[in-house]
Amino acid sequence: MYDDLAPARLPWSAVDPERNAFVWDAEEESQVAALIASMVPPADAGWEARHRFVTEVTALLVGRYGRWSCGWHWAVGEGGGGGVVFSWCCTSDSLGEPAETAARVVASLLEWRDWLEELAERFAQLAPPTGADAEDRSWHLERAATRLVTVVVDRTNTETGWYGLCHTVLTWFLSSTGMGQESARAMVETAIGGRFKSWTEPSQTLINSVGEDLAVVLTGERPYRDR
Repeated sequence: MYDDLAPARLPWSAVDPERNAFVWDAEEESQVAALIASMVPPADAGWEARHRFVTEVTALLVGRYGRWSCGWHWAVGEGGGGGVVFSWCCTSDSLGEPAETAARVVASLLEWRDWLEELAERFAQLAPPTGADAEDRSWHLERAATRLVTVVVDRTNTETGWYGLCHTVLTWFLSSTGMGQESARAMVETAIGGRFKSWTEPSQTLINSVGEDLAVVLTGERPYRDR
């Protein structure tokens, strides 16, 4: 039911902090933590009950804050699906006493929100200026791609599936500049082409190559100056 809420499938418009307000204070945190604590399954619960908890918490958060919040459990590594969140790992490691579990969910939600706000700031800083010609756009796009890939590498430690987050971040960046979601996704796939691997930190040469290839496929021009 909630497969369409996987964060990697969402358009940038659904997660952009500027378009999706988030009001948070001590009272809100207390209310949400209490709700989540009441949903925590018993310690001897099986896999289905644990999985259902994550699904139901996601539904709660999405209903309360919007679709952007579905990324709260997109955690680093195999257990979390190759995301960027550290406060949550997986149900086997992160589920425990109700209060502790609720605190982990809240911390993960806020960590995810901080990540989205950081991305929005980076996107604004890295976007090609309005009216730039193809050569200038190519330079800005290459610089943006290499810097964003480097950020993802640093945050994920290139653990299992990290490149999925990289695909998503680059797709969101292109979408933030006005490109359609599907076109952006296709351009990123063309540029990366399976060159990133789990548990393997890409060389700077490879990162630069991906950035240049993305710039060329988008503009038809090679970057004309060093970053």
